[in-house]
Amino acid sequence: MLRLLSRFIFWLTGWRVQGAIPPDIKKAVMIAAPHTSYWDFLYARGAFFIMGIPVKVTIKKEVVHFPVFGWIARQLGAIAIDRTPKDGSLKRKTSMVDAMVELLNKSDRLIMMITPEGTRKYAPRWKTGFYRVAQQAGVPIILGFLDYKHKIAGVGPVVYPSGDYEADLEKIKAFYRDKTAKYPEQGVR
Repeated sequence: MLRLLSRFIFWLTGWRVQGAIPPDIKKAVMIAAPHTSYWDFLYARGAFFIMGIPVKVTIKKEVVHFPVFGWIARQLGAIAIDRTPKDGSLKRKTSMVDAMVELLNKSDRLIMMITPEGTRKYAPRWKTGFYRVAQQAGVPIILGFLDYKHKIAGVGPVVYPSGDYEADLEKIKAFYRDKTAKYPEQGVR
């Protein structure tokens, strides 16, 4: 149903999808960029439904337990993150990176979508969590994109973390530089 609805929305708005995930990749971190608008989720989620990519987004475990909202969130690909300390103590919460790595390690198949900008506003530096998750879980980074100028949502190249964050980040950002955000002044530079 959501796939058909997504196709209808893309047809109605003139958007199309492009690219695919290599079939041998079962687990990965999917970057979603540029991220400058609430509309980004609609187009990204719709594209992944159309392409048959079972992408997941993280959400607090408490939110998933609300009856109606939890069901809707799960249908849209939400996966609960439990950050409570494993020993039941009042120690510091588990980091998002560690919680995501644990989810990837426990799964046979999981594509986890992350917005590295961390905000819809311009961020001069991306958050490093997406890279640390991929590196620690030993999974590739897939470059998901939206291009509002050409009305294309899709999947670009796959980057395998080398351990040199700055060099890998430059390769990643180079791919996004010709993708036009909904609000270009807030996008990748």
